[in-house]
Amino acid sequence: MQTPLLVDCLLHPKERVPSLSLNQWDLLIRQARQARLMARLSLVCRENGVWDAVPEQSKAHLLSADTVAAKQRQTVDWEVHALSKALSRIDVPLVLLKGSAYHIAGLDAGRQRVFNDVDILVPRELISKVELTLRNYGWITGIMDSYDQRYYRKWMHELPPLRHITRKSSLDVHHSILPDTARFHPDPKRLLADAVCLDAQRNIYALSPLDRIIHSATHLFHEGEFENALRDLFDLKYLLDEFSGRDAQFWQKLTARAATLDLSLPTFYALHYCRQVLDSQIPQDTLDALRGASGVGLRKSAMDFLYRRVLRPDHQSCDDGFSGFARWCLFVRSHYMRMPLHLLVPHLFRKAMQPDSKG
Repeated sequence: MQTPLLVDCLLHPKERVPSLSLNQWDLLIRQARQARLMARLSLVCRENGVWDAVPEQSKAHLLSADTVAAKQRQTVDWEVHALSKALSRIDVPLVLLKGSAYHIAGLDAGRQRVFNDVDILVPRELISKVELTLRNYGWITGIMDSYDQRYYRKWMHELPPLRHITRKSSLDVHHSILPDTARFHPDPKRLLADAVCLDAQRNIYALSPLDRIIHSATHLFHEGEFENALRDLFDLKYLLDEFSGRDAQFWQKLTARAATLDLSLPTFYALHYCRQVLDSQIPQDTLDALRGASGVGLRKSAMDFLYRRVLRPDHQSCDDGFSGFARWCLFVRSHYMRMPLHLLVPHLFRKAMQPDSKG
């Protein structure tokens, strides 16, 4: 499939951006907005010396995205501060996941990134205590029926989504990174044991560099919604680029850690598609080792057919006649990876009958 204009410009800004016509800029802005990569595009243009080549009409959109991104960073900073204060009451470290962790750690992946919510990881045995404490500080679950409450509390790896009663901010509280019913079973105690401190005074932590990559890969390749799939793949590219440059043994350690956590398959997909879609420099022996450990085998061709159609901006200019089919297949796969059939079939039937319910 043809490389989307957005991907081409983000990867090769010096070569592509100065030659764009106004019509191409119109398409680029639309793709970037759908992919939630507008602020990143603005950053790339500035840092690669092509900002002056951006038409004034397009600069207005990029500057607006910069403003939104700055406001979201400010909001995340405040939410992290408030969460740290709340959890300090019960002596529980604040372990950040995904975008908020990238931002607080000052990683390249966190620069100009936009956020859906704040995600945290807490020990399973303290989940009820954490929920009660957060409720006292204003984070409450939304209205949902008894089935959805049971769905989250019995089967999922997180509490029902929380929302602050005054600030309306969203919070996801995880006790693992995959449901207990999933095909793979990473031990959350291992993740917490290797977490690294970001701010000792406020007791703020993030997963280790290796675990941040593996968790990002697991999240992307177990989800059934793909609006942010390209953004999440770029997250992985930036994490890999940054962390691999810090440790000569990085690739061997990543392969070993993925096997330890029972997550070689999503880690293989992450590295494979970072190379295939985003031209990342991934050692072939690392891919071979992960492929062997994951047992992906003949499935790779089928997965390539599907994922090459969803790891793109969610825009009609990037679709072909099979894109809708690919999204549907991967939506079904995501549920199958998380739930056995005897739970999955009645769950999907119920969701089909009640499309507005959560879960």
